[in-house]
Amino acid sequence: MSVGILGNKIGMTQIFDEDGNVVPVTIIRVGPCVVTQIKTVETDGYNAIQLGYCQVPKRKLTKPELGHLNKTNSPALKYLKEFNVQEIEDFSIGQVIEVTEDLIGTSVDVTGRSIGKGFAGNQKRNNFRRGPMTHGSKNHRAPGSIGACATPARVFPGKKMAGHYGNAQTTISNLRVVQVDKSQNLMVLKGSIPGKPGNLLTIKPSLKS
Repeated sequence: MSVGILGNKIGMTQIFDEDGNVVPVTIIRVGPCVVTQIKTVETDGYNAIQLGYCQVPKRKLTKPELGHLNKTNSPALKYLKEFNVQEIEDFSIGQVIEVTEDLIGTSVDVTGRSIGKGFAGNQKRNNFRRGPMTHGSKNHRAPGSIGACATPARVFPGKKMAGHYGNAQTTISNLRVVQVDKSQNLMVLKGSIPGKPGNLLTIKPSLKS
């Protein structure tokens, strides 16, 4: 895979390898994606292609989104994602990018949004230890001191405290492609990936593969 591709997480299951070992895997429905825009150094300052994924009725998109897609006579696509490429000559407007069987055995990086877990305290969110539970201590799960006194008289940005946990962009690197089903646009990866079933994912070739 010379460029990234978009897909949706289906779920996890397990398979058996040649030695009879149980291997946990994640199934992803990948593509097909359509090249909707090509950016060049001359016009935009860098080389990149834009891929569209998940065709929807036109009423689902805004007029600016439809206007952008109509410039290249592209169908109404829900998701658009840009990927940097070295050689733009390998791509053309309207080209369909699909999963191929030659990916089996290679490694990919998968990016998605992790599962949101709402409001969480310091122990769960930042892996802090709790306070003493005996000898009259009343500081069990409280955050404790969060700053100095008169100087600097404020809390520094980035202080680890309780707050919103999860629902963040997360990347899992070097996941091995175990199986590919081109007829159903399925990719099976060893291990787990971010998010719930149905989550939008970006799959890129791993730099270490």
